[in-house]
Amino acid sequence: MMAQGNMVARTTLTSAPPYPVETALKTLGANLRTARLRRGLSAQELADKIGVGRYTVADAERGKPSTAIAVYLAMLWALGLIDQMAPIADPAEDKEGLALAMGRERKRARAKETLDNDF
Repeated sequence: MMAQGNMVARTTLTSAPPYPVETALKTLGANLRTARLRRGLSAQELADKIGVGRYTVADAERGKPSTAIAVYLAMLWALGLIDQMAPIADPAEDKEGLALAMGRERKRARAKETLDNDF
């Protein structure tokens, strides 16, 4: 499959992503479109600002799974929304990961071995 001169690998993830992934991409795309329109930018103007074609912006706004994450992040940056990425997958907010890590932590500290200078 060709996409703007580049080969795009077609995988199950890009052709039939899990429903929650598909929904999240469509929501993100719609939110980016709303932000662009509120700023009075055309798709072409946003595309020029981030260095892609307007069809790439349109694909992102539709939540197309094969659109590179760099495009979504560049759009957030261009729209002044990149700071909203910071809390995503924040390890401090990963309740399941923190609980798993707590279960693996050592309960006692082992005494440090000291080097003996007696040869």
